Amino acid sequence: MLWSFVRPHRRKLLLGLVLALFGSALELANPMVVKLVLDTISEAGSLAMPIAILLCLFGVGLVTGLWHWIVLGTVAEKVVLEARTSLVHRYFRAALIPLSKRSSGELVTRATSDTVLLKEAASSSIVSLVNGGVLLVGTLIMMGVLDLVLLGVTATAVVIVTILFLTLMPAIAKAQEKAQNSLGLMGGVLDGSLRAIRTVKVSRAEERLGSRILEHAEEAARHGIRSVRREAVAWTIAFGGIQLAIIAILGVGALRVASGEIGVSTLVAFLLYAFTLMNPVMELSQSVTTLQSGIAAAKRIREVEAVPLEPAAEGPDGVTSRNGADPHGPDDASALSHKELSTGDRPAPGGTGISVSANGFGGGLAADNGHGSPLLELHGITARYAPGAAAAVKGVDLAIPRRGHTAIVGPSGAGKTTVFSLLLRFLEPEHGHITLDGTPYRELSPQQVRERFSYVEQDTPVVPGTIRDNLLFTNPEADENGIRRVLDEVVLTEKIEALAEGLDTPLDATSFSGGQRQRIALARALLGSPDVLLLDEATSQVDAITEAAMTRSVRAQADRAAVVTIAHRLSTVIHADRILLMEDGGIRAQGTHRQLLEQDTLYRDLVSALYIGKTEDRGEEVTSGASRV
Repeated sequence: MLWSFVRPHRRKLLLGLVLALFGSALELANPMVVKLVLDTISEAGSLAMPIAILLCLFGVGLVTGLWHWIVLGTVAEKVVLEARTSLVHRYFRAALIPLSKRSSGELVTRATSDTVLLKEAASSSIVSLVNGGVLLVGTLIMMGVLDLVLLGVTATAVVIVTILFLTLMPAIAKAQEKAQNSLGLMGGVLDGSLRAIRTVKVSRAEERLGSRILEHAEEAARHGIRSVRREAVAWTIAFGGIQLAIIAILGVGALRVASGEIGVSTLVAFLLYAFTLMNPVMELSQSVTTLQSGIAAAKRIREVEAVPLEPAAEGPDGVTSRNGADPHGPDDASALSHKELSTGDRPAPGGTGISVSANGFGGGLAADNGHGSPLLELHGITARYAPGAAAAVKGVDLAIPRRGHTAIVGPSGAGKTTVFSLLLRFLEPEHGHITLDGTPYRELSPQQVRERFSYVEQDTPVVPGTIRDNLLFTNPEADENGIRRVLDEVVLTEKIEALAEGLDTPLDATSFSGGQRQRIALARALLGSPDVLLLDEATSQVDAITEAAMTRSVRAQADRAAVVTIAHRLSTVIHADRILLMEDGGIRAQGTHRQLLEQDTLYRDLVSALYIGKTEDRGEEVTSGASRV
């Protein structure tokens, strides 16, 4: 699991390992040089050579250590960057439905704290584990060269410490993994709570929700404390074992010196190796602990990276095209470009050409109805959000003309939002197929489909940046004239001009009202000049005067392109060229407002809920235009 992150940097890691081993060799040489100094003193020889050797070892060790530190530090940062890059790319390329099952807080935690845990584990810990092992073995070998009896005392202590330490490691790793999982859950709940902070305060739920969040924090703390306690026991065993070994070495060594079996210089060198032995023991202990945390983090990161990607385009023969490229050649008449559809000749709008479905569920495909040939067609679409779940839509047949305004209405759970998800390829159909300009969706990448759409969400989330950034988000190439035009259409020009920084004013969820953010979202969509404009109750938070202006701009857009809305407001229903009435995942009926009023009881019930008293011949609302279902 961890090796997959390290593999691209194996050469740098190998260099770091070589430098670490070279540094360990220098460290192992020091006690022998000290022995040489002591022997030289006892023999009244010259100290020039031993001192020169010590200074040389010191200088080379400094350079080697500096190089080793830089190499491994650089690798660690690159591992973190690549892991975060991979996660960010996965988040934005993942299929929406599987990704949305994970909280945004959890996803952020994976890209932040988990990658930090990965940092040391994927670089220095791997090298330290190998180097520590080599240094430990090398130290024991050098001890054996000096005295086998003292080596036996040391080896006994090392074996006991190792067994006890390894016994504690699995429990430490499990506790750390549980602590990190609890932290991810806490982040998810906290993120959602902060997004809904107004609702939380109005509902007086601060204490309840705070307690829920703190439960995850307390659980993370409990597992963290358990991990810390076990780490403390492990480290105490490691240090205590080495200290006891040194005491034993000093006692046994003193007896051997007194008996003349070894010299004082040999005992001093052996004690230096015993003190040196603490370094590989510490290095191995830290490396194992860090690797346990890193492996757990790598596992969680790979779990997120397992979220399926959006489908790629397939050719007519079922072969997936690379990078979502258009599988059609330039001469394919069915794969018209966005520019051709945006600027090409279209039939002038005529009558509504709309009929009510006679057979209820399933509706029917509309032919050329005066608004141009169908741009989008759904053929026998059945879709569900998870295997085994109830079908969100079933057997839907639908055609969206190139121009005109189509409103989708129906009770909650009827399948309205699912239709949008299918059109935007957030959800793939289980049965049936969708075509865009006669080309099946499966032969187009999601990006090729979405470049023909603009979408205004009901919640109108704010894109990070300024007002200008938000307006240009869909169409970065738009000019100032285009920006002014769409701001006029959504009645925002005066508001923007009154701001000190104008279009360069930072946009956030608190500085603008919900209605103003909704108008900015609609302006952004209109600036994209889409072939299909999808509106999810895009005027739900604006006043009646502003709504009338926005309705005129939507009407103007419908005269040159397709507009599809999920409608909950009376004004949207009345002004639509065609209304689709959905119920239980199917199209119950379709027609104009007047036709459906006359022929469908469910529609009449929905209209009654909108407090419609009566309508004029033009279909204008007389009462409570802002009322909602």
